[in-house]
Amino acid sequence: MPTQDTSRSGPLSGMRVVEMAGKGPAPYCGMLLSDMGADVVRIDRISTLSRRYVHYVDPMSRGRRSIAVDLKTPAGVATIRRLVALSDCLIEGYRPGVMERLGLGPSECLADNSRLVYGRVTGWGQEGPLAQAAGHDLNYIALTGALHAIGYADRPPPAPLALIGDFGGGGMFLAFGVVSALLSAQRTSEGQVVDAAMIEGIASLTAFTHGLRAAGWWHDDRQANMLDGGAHFYGNYETKDGKYISVGAIEPEFYAELIQRLGIDAAKMPERMDRAGWPQWRAHLAVIFAGKTLEEWCDLLEGTDACFAPVLTFEEASVHPQNRARGTFTNYQGITQPAPSPRFSLTPGAIQGPAPRPGENSRQTLTDWGLTEDEIEELIVAGVVHQADF
Repeated sequence: MPTQDTSRSGPLSGMRVVEMAGKGPAPYCGMLLSDMGADVVRIDRISTLSRRYVHYVDPMSRGRRSIAVDLKTPAGVATIRRLVALSDCLIEGYRPGVMERLGLGPSECLADNSRLVYGRVTGWGQEGPLAQAAGHDLNYIALTGALHAIGYADRPPPAPLALIGDFGGGGMFLAFGVVSALLSAQRTSEGQVVDAAMIEGIASLTAFTHGLRAAGWWHDDRQANMLDGGAHFYGNYETKDGKYISVGAIEPEFYAELIQRLGIDAAKMPERMDRAGWPQWRAHLAVIFAGKTLEEWCDLLEGTDACFAPVLTFEEASVHPQNRARGTFTNYQGITQPAPSPRFSLTPGAIQGPAPRPGENSRQTLTDWGLTEDEIEELIVAGVVHQADF
């Protein structure tokens, strides 16, 4: 049996996770699980060691241990299956069929461990006409309608940060699915496959917008709606010093405070919810906001019920008083990065350690998970497992 790592803190402490090394959503899920205390062991391929991304500078790879294994050999596959047999969960983000071709598909792994939660994340899903096609975040959000709704009316939709698809619709939904299945396995002693498709996670994130469409409050034209920059009271404006502020005064009482603090006589302008009057309002507010610097607007509006916030860079965000008070960001080993989230009153999560270099922990991890010294040495000498020395 593997040695229990008692140094980890968080609500998932005691959970053992095997993560197949990859990019994007699966590693993000691994970070979330590790931050919550799970013992996450990442399987790096020996064949990619010379060209792999340098993980030790990547906050998303924090808190793992790494084993480098030759997955093209039967002994390498057998080694992974031994780990999976002792795990609570496996996560992978390969194209459909890759794990099956390696001999590490759900049928093999669940046969070895009937309580295993087998978590998989893809862009298009495990089946369907696009299942085998390559894609990225931008493509996935495009197929769900989410991308069409973002941006200005008179130009193509922008390429937003890869937050909606890879990490919101992918990694977070995989983590949610895995934890849900782990709870089920505790009750039933039965594991299962978690199929997290980014297009479905993204679609779920748009539930509120679908409700607005059903009520007739959302139009498919960009910048024509209350929450897409169409309304003057929900959007971003440039300041005198070339920076930007955001306002989101949707509710009447918050809108009234914004207008009062700006010194506007609303009676001389179109009705707040008159869509035809929104362009006039927006132009009027643009002139007003351009009349003061960002700092001046913060002094006037920040902390009020006008629903205001400055638009900050990542560097500025890390030192903002609210984020500092909450510890939203932390500096770990010289790298500013988001702190573990969410928070727990009894079992707080934590960054469990730095991001490992591929193969850095092979020998020690295999020892902790029950392999003998002779077995480990045989695997290393045969080139099945690589122990990196730095």
